[in-house]
Amino acid sequence: MRVLIAAGGTAGHINPALAIANYIKERQSDAVIAFAGRREGMEYGLVTKQGYPFYHIEVQGIQRSISPHNIVRNVKALWHLSSSGVKSRKILKDFQPDLVIGTGGYVSGPVLLAASKAGIRTAVHEQNAFPGVTNKILAKHVDLVFAAMPDAVSKLGAQHKTIVTGNPVRSEIIHQTREEARKTLGIPEDKIVLLSFGGSLGARRINEVVADLAAWHVKERNFTHLHATGSYGKELFATLSRERGLSGNPHLRVSEYINDMARYLAAADLVISRSGAITISELAAAGRASILIPSPNVAENHQYYNALELANAGAAVLIEEKDLTSELLIEKVDELTSDRATLRNMGIRAKACAHLNSLDKIYVYLMRLMRGELDLSEPVPDKNEPNSQKTD
Repeated sequence: MRVLIAAGGTAGHINPALAIANYIKERQSDAVIAFAGRREGMEYGLVTKQGYPFYHIEVQGIQRSISPHNIVRNVKALWHLSSSGVKSRKILKDFQPDLVIGTGGYVSGPVLLAASKAGIRTAVHEQNAFPGVTNKILAKHVDLVFAAMPDAVSKLGAQHKTIVTGNPVRSEIIHQTREEARKTLGIPEDKIVLLSFGGSLGARRINEVVADLAAWHVKERNFTHLHATGSYGKELFATLSRERGLSGNPHLRVSEYINDMARYLAAADLVISRSGAITISELAAAGRASILIPSPNVAENHQYYNALELANAGAAVLIEEKDLTSELLIEKVDELTSDRATLRNMGIRAKACAHLNSLDKIYVYLMRLMRGELDLSEPVPDKNEPNSQKTD
């Protein structure tokens, strides 16, 4: 079987694509898999690092705000768009795929449309509760649509061929135990652990309020607090820490980036973060209570709708950034951590939202599609067995 995967733009699109590719290879070692994307985009480095062939196609989004810089970008975007159909058809001719999968980003649009018109079997995966523009368009043309969250199904507009699978979650997130994580990190079992982060680049507002939160709890509560500043927030948080007398405080552990999210999630009692699609899925898989602060700077405000999935289930507290203050964050953390049963119950509700067999579902439905036996009413056996990781 030959599979072409089109993905680009952000790690939130690319990592699920890689997870699907790796899972197919695990099940079919003779499968030939290649990717299509922008060489200048994040996808090129992530994909080629894992050894997959890469076909270059340049597609960019149109910038809505008018400025000299954006006018130049839009002219380039229109030029690339005009040639994307020809380029997509050439990629399909060269690679000869049996199946084409898109996981989002502008680049997946022309590739999936060309494949659909050529009669090649096609599928897309939408990671967010509020679908992106590209996937909403593609949903009408492809053979099969995977939605990570139930709220996305009606918004995609293709209910008859959409199945809810969740987002692929790394196995270490599912299987890492609290006991092992705390032992490795040197954190006593009876300590309440806060984990906070705003993404790989960082979020200025989260860094600001977390600094005030830390200044409060080092005086008032006996927490261990793990915080990632992001690359843009490193110097800012260092300055804020000095101003608040936090530098070197043993109760606050600060890093630029979390390289072992599985261990940190397993050790945490309460997580404070943005609400990207993969973050939401990992919080659910790990069974962790959370305070979610959606980024207001994303298309269609999709992080807000992602956060609602856990908030509506009683697994998270949602605070929009426009309402976020240090006082409100401290109040919510104080309230949630005053009763460990509250955190445990939120964690149980989060776990109930998890799709621990997401990759297996995706694979099974893809194989049914390839055999011409696709029936969405026939369920995939559920592997959501109780995971060894505790939520207390």
